[in-house]
Amino acid sequence: MQATINGTVVADAAEPDLITIEGNYYFPPSSLTAELFSDSPTPYNCPWKGDAQYHDVSVDGTTYHDAAWSYPKPYPASFDRVGRDYSGYVAFDKTQVQIG
Repeated sequence: MQATINGTVVADAAEPDLITIEGNYYFPPSSLTAELFSDSPTPYNCPWKGDAQYHDVSVDGTTYHDAAWSYPKPYPASFDRVGRDYSGYVAFDKTQVQIG
């Protein structure tokens, strides 16, 4: 499965390697085109997952603000709810990134 912005692949992983949480596909960190990502200062805390890290994604000279997010250090208790450790896995804003 790929995450793309205007045809540029920003993440690519086999579907069994993805984790689905609340309707979002989370891609493993190794599947990202890392040089396109930079950390955003946007703060967010999920009551059951923990502190999120938002990411800006830059493609062809355009930066897509908060186009992705991850949980670098999620609450360990959330692993039971999700079914496995998803630390650092990245999900995408479906209004900016195409998943398919």
